[in-house]
Amino acid sequence: MASIISFQGVQKHFKDLHVLQDIDLEVQAGEVLVVFGPSGSGKSTLIRTVNRLERIDGGQLLVLGQALHDPRVDTARLRRDVGMVFQQFNLFPHLNVLDNITLGPLHVLKESPAAAREAAMALLERVGIPEKADAWPAQLSGGQQQRVAIARALAMRPQIMLFDEPTSALDPEMIKEVLDVMEDLARGGMTMLIVSHEMGFARHVASRMVFLDGGRIVESGPPEDLFTHPTQARTQAFLAQILKH
Repeated sequence: MASIISFQGVQKHFKDLHVLQDIDLEVQAGEVLVVFGPSGSGKSTLIRTVNRLERIDGGQLLVLGQALHDPRVDTARLRRDVGMVFQQFNLFPHLNVLDNITLGPLHVLKESPAAAREAAMALLERVGIPEKADAWPAQLSGGQQQRVAIARALAMRPQIMLFDEPTSALDPEMIKEVLDVMEDLARGGMTMLIVSHEMGFARHVASRMVFLDGGRIVESGPPEDLFTHPTQARTQAFLAQILKH
Protein backbone atom coordinates (compact mmCIF):
# COMPACT_ATOMS: atom_id res chain seq x y z
CA MET A 1 0.00 0.00 0.00
CA ALA A 2 1.36 3.43 -0.95
CA SER A 3 2.23 5.73 1.94
CA ILE A 4 0.12 8.84 2.45
CA ILE A 5 3.28 10.66 3.64
CA SER A 6 6.80 9.64 2.59
CA PHE A 7 10.03 11.28 3.83
CA GLN A 8 13.03 10.09 1.82
CA GLY A 9 16.41 11.37 3.00
CA VAL A 10 14.87 14.71 4.01
CA GLN A 11 17.22 17.52 5.08
CA LYS A 12 16.44 20.91 6.60
CA HIS A 13 18.83 23.67 7.65
CA PHE A 14 18.31 26.94 9.48
CA LYS A 15 21.52 28.73 8.45
CA ASP A 16 24.31 26.64 10.05
CA LEU A 17 21.93 24.49 12.08
CA HIS A 18 21.14 21.09 10.51
CA VAL A 19 17.63 20.68 11.92
CA LEU A 20 16.50 17.55 10.06
CA GLN A 21 19.12 15.01 9.04
CA ASP A 22 18.44 12.12 6.67
CA ILE A 23 14.81 11.64 7.69
CA ASP A 24 13.30 8.44 6.28
CA LEU A 25 9.73 7.92 7.41
CA GLU A 26 6.59 6.41 5.88
CA VAL A 27 3.08 7.10 7.19
CA GLN A 28 0.09 5.03 6.10
CA ALA A 29 -3.50 6.25 5.83
CA GLY A 30 -5.27 6.01 9.18
CA GLU A 31 -2.03 5.84 11.17
CA VAL A 32 -1.57 7.92 14.33
CA LEU A 33 2.10 8.85 14.62
CA VAL A 34 3.38 10.55 17.78
CA VAL A 35 6.73 12.34 17.46
CA PHE A 36 8.55 12.98 20.73
CA GLY A 37 11.98 14.04 21.90
CA PRO A 38 13.86 16.82 23.71
CA SER A 39 13.43 20.52 22.96
CA GLY A 40 15.28 21.55 19.82
CA SER A 41 15.29 18.04 18.35
CA GLY A 42 13.42 19.07 15.19
CA LYS A 43 9.94 17.72 16.07
CA SER A 44 7.94 20.81 15.12
CA THR A 45 10.03 21.39 12.02
CA LEU A 46 9.37 17.81 10.95
CA ILE A 47 5.60 18.09 10.99
CA ARG A 48 5.62 21.66 9.63
CA THR A 49 7.26 20.35 6.46
CA VAL A 50 4.17 18.18 5.80
CA ASN A 51 2.02 21.22 4.94
CA ARG A 52 4.95 23.26 3.63
CA LEU A 53 5.11 25.75 6.48
CA GLU A 54 8.77 24.78 6.31
CA ARG A 55 10.42 23.94 2.99
CA ILE A 56 12.88 21.06 2.88
CA ASP A 57 16.45 21.62 1.61
CA GLY A 58 17.22 18.12 0.42
CA GLY A 59 15.72 14.69 -0.14
CA GLN A 60 12.15 14.02 -1.19
CA LEU A 61 8.85 14.51 0.63
CA LEU A 62 5.63 13.13 -0.85
CA VAL A 63 2.28 13.99 0.73
CA LEU A 64 -0.94 12.64 -0.79
CA GLY A 65 0.94 12.03 -4.01
CA GLN A 66 2.30 15.57 -4.24
CA ALA A 67 6.08 16.09 -4.33
CA LEU A 68 6.61 18.88 -1.81
CA HIS A 69 10.22 19.36 -2.91
CA ASP A 70 8.86 20.45 -6.33
CA PRO A 71 8.53 24.26 -6.37
CA ARG A 72 5.44 23.94 -8.59
CA VAL A 73 3.42 22.13 -5.90
CA ASP A 74 -0.06 23.55 -5.24
CA THR A 75 0.43 24.73 -1.64
CA ALA A 76 -3.15 26.02 -1.29
CA ARG A 77 -4.56 22.62 -2.25
CA LEU A 78 -2.11 20.90 0.07
CA ARG A 79 -3.22 22.98 3.05
CA ARG A 80 -6.86 22.16 2.36
CA ASP A 81 -5.97 18.49 2.63
CA VAL A 82 -3.59 18.80 5.58
CA GLY A 83 -5.12 20.50 8.62
CA MET A 84 -2.95 21.82 11.43
CA VAL A 85 -3.50 22.67 15.09
CA PHE A 86 -0.81 24.74 16.82
CA GLN A 87 0.28 25.29 20.42
CA GLN A 88 -1.43 28.68 20.37
CA PHE A 89 -5.01 28.59 19.23
CA ASN A 90 -4.73 31.31 16.53
CA LEU A 91 -8.46 32.02 16.50
CA PHE A 92 -9.58 35.32 14.98
CA PRO A 93 -10.52 37.43 18.04
CA HIS A 94 -12.93 39.64 16.06
CA LEU A 95 -15.01 36.64 14.89
CA ASN A 96 -17.28 34.51 17.03
CA VAL A 97 -16.77 30.74 17.24
CA LEU A 98 -19.14 29.89 14.41
CA ASP A 99 -17.60 32.49 12.09
CA ASN A 100 -14.10 31.26 12.91
CA ILE A 101 -15.10 27.77 11.80
CA THR A 102 -17.09 28.72 8.69
CA LEU A 103 -14.55 31.21 7.28
CA GLY A 104 -12.51 28.61 5.38
CA PRO A 105 -15.42 26.57 4.04
CA LEU A 106 -17.16 29.74 2.80
CA HIS A 107 -14.16 31.37 1.12
CA VAL A 108 -11.94 28.44 0.14
CA LEU A 109 -14.35 25.53 -0.35
CA LYS A 110 -17.11 27.89 -1.62
CA GLU A 111 -19.76 26.20 0.51
CA SER A 112 -23.12 27.88 0.93
CA PRO A 113 -23.64 29.74 4.24
CA ALA A 114 -26.33 27.24 5.27
CA ALA A 115 -24.12 24.20 4.54
CA ALA A 116 -21.08 25.76 6.24
CA ARG A 117 -23.12 26.61 9.33
CA GLU A 118 -24.66 23.15 9.53
CA ALA A 119 -21.25 21.49 9.22
CA ALA A 120 -19.75 23.86 11.82
CA MET A 121 -22.50 23.09 14.33
CA ALA A 122 -21.95 19.35 13.78
CA LEU A 123 -18.24 19.84 14.45
CA LEU A 124 -18.91 21.87 17.60
CA GLU A 125 -21.12 18.99 18.75
CA ARG A 126 -18.29 16.59 17.99
CA VAL A 127 -15.77 18.58 20.07
CA GLY A 128 -18.30 18.96 22.87
CA ILE A 129 -19.09 22.69 22.89
CA PRO A 130 -22.13 23.35 20.66
CA GLU A 131 -23.39 25.90 23.17
CA LYS A 132 -20.35 28.13 22.43
CA ALA A 133 -21.28 28.82 18.77
CA ASP A 134 -22.00 32.50 19.38
CA ALA A 135 -19.24 33.09 21.95
CA TRP A 136 -16.13 35.16 21.29
CA PRO A 137 -12.70 33.54 21.65
CA ALA A 138 -11.88 35.76 24.64
CA GLN A 139 -14.88 34.29 26.48
CA LEU A 140 -13.55 30.72 26.18
CA SER A 141 -11.11 28.77 28.30
CA GLY A 142 -7.86 27.63 26.70
CA GLY A 143 -9.20 24.11 26.32
CA GLN A 144 -12.36 25.38 24.65
CA GLN A 145 -10.35 27.58 22.29
CA GLN A 146 -8.19 24.64 21.28
CA ARG A 147 -11.28 22.53 20.61
CA VAL A 148 -12.61 25.31 18.38
CA ALA A 149 -9.24 25.35 16.60
CA ILE A 150 -9.58 21.60 15.97
CA ALA A 151 -13.14 22.07 14.68
CA ARG A 152 -11.93 24.86 12.39
CA ALA A 153 -9.23 22.61 10.92
CA LEU A 154 -11.72 19.76 10.46
CA ALA A 155 -14.17 22.07 8.69
CA MET A 156 -11.86 21.99 5.66
CA ARG A 157 -12.38 18.20 5.49
CA PRO A 158 -8.66 17.35 5.59
CA GLN A 159 -7.24 13.90 4.91
CA ILE A 160 -4.36 14.44 7.38
CA MET A 161 -4.25 16.32 10.69
CA LEU A 162 -1.06 17.75 12.21
CA PHE A 163 -0.88 18.65 15.90
CA ASP A 164 2.11 20.64 17.17
CA GLU A 165 2.10 20.22 20.97
CA PRO A 166 -1.60 21.12 21.10
CA THR A 167 -1.84 20.91 24.90
CA SER A 168 1.40 22.65 25.90
CA ALA A 169 -0.27 26.06 26.41
CA LEU A 170 -3.13 24.63 28.49
CA ASP A 171 -3.68 24.39 32.21
CA PRO A 172 -3.49 20.76 33.40
CA GLU A 173 -7.24 20.38 33.94
CA MET A 174 -7.94 21.43 30.35
CA ILE A 175 -5.54 18.99 28.71
CA LYS A 176 -7.81 15.96 28.95
CA GLU A 177 -10.71 17.61 27.11
CA VAL A 178 -8.46 18.30 24.11
CA LEU A 179 -6.84 14.85 24.18
CA ASP A 180 -10.32 13.27 24.30
CA VAL A 181 -11.22 15.03 21.03
CA MET A 182 -7.96 13.85 19.45
CA GLU A 183 -8.59 10.30 20.62
CA ASP A 184 -12.05 10.43 19.04
CA LEU A 185 -10.46 11.54 15.75
CA ALA A 186 -7.99 8.67 15.94
CA ARG A 187 -10.78 6.16 16.51
CA GLY A 188 -12.53 7.59 13.45
CA GLY A 189 -9.56 6.70 11.25
CA MET A 190 -8.02 10.15 10.74
CA THR A 191 -4.34 10.11 9.71
CA MET A 192 -2.58 12.13 12.42
CA LEU A 193 0.95 13.35 13.10
CA ILE A 194 1.24 14.60 16.66
CA VAL A 195 4.13 16.27 18.46
CA SER A 196 3.45 15.71 22.15
CA HIS A 197 4.99 14.99 25.54
CA GLU A 198 1.71 13.45 26.74
CA MET A 199 3.11 9.95 27.06
CA GLY A 200 -0.01 8.39 28.57
CA PHE A 201 -2.05 9.61 25.61
CA ALA A 202 0.65 8.44 23.17
CA ARG A 203 0.78 4.99 24.71
CA HIS A 204 -2.99 4.66 24.48
CA VAL A 205 -3.67 6.18 21.05
CA ALA A 206 -0.54 6.05 18.85
CA SER A 207 -0.12 3.41 16.17
CA ARG A 208 3.57 4.21 16.21
CA MET A 209 5.97 6.53 18.01
CA VAL A 210 9.08 8.22 16.64
CA PHE A 211 11.85 9.43 18.95
CA LEU A 212 13.72 12.37 17.45
CA ASP A 213 16.98 13.74 18.83
CA GLY A 214 19.45 16.11 17.22
CA GLY A 215 17.42 16.16 14.01
CA ARG A 216 17.63 12.41 13.53
CA ILE A 217 15.20 9.56 14.08
CA VAL A 218 16.82 7.59 16.88
CA GLU A 219 14.14 4.93 17.19
CA SER A 220 10.57 4.22 16.12
CA GLY A 221 8.03 1.52 16.77
CA PRO A 222 4.72 0.65 18.46
CA PRO A 223 4.23 2.41 21.81
CA GLU A 224 4.50 -0.77 23.88
CA ASP A 225 7.85 -1.61 22.32
CA LEU A 226 9.28 1.84 23.05
CA PHE A 227 7.92 1.99 26.58
CA THR A 228 8.80 -1.54 27.66
CA HIS A 229 12.05 -2.27 25.82
CA PRO A 230 13.51 0.62 23.83
CA THR A 231 16.59 -0.56 21.97
CA GLN A 232 18.58 2.69 22.02
CA ALA A 233 20.25 4.04 25.17
CA ARG A 234 19.23 7.61 24.24
CA THR A 235 15.56 6.59 24.07
CA GLN A 236 15.84 4.77 27.40
CA ALA A 237 17.38 7.82 29.07
CA PHE A 238 14.80 10.24 27.67
CA LEU A 239 11.81 8.10 28.60
CA ALA A 240 13.21 7.48 32.08
CA GLN A 241 13.46 11.24 32.56
CA ILE A 242 10.09 12.18 31.13
CA LEU A 243 8.15 9.40 32.88
CA LYS A 244 9.38 10.63 36.25
CA HIS A 245 7.11 13.64 35.97
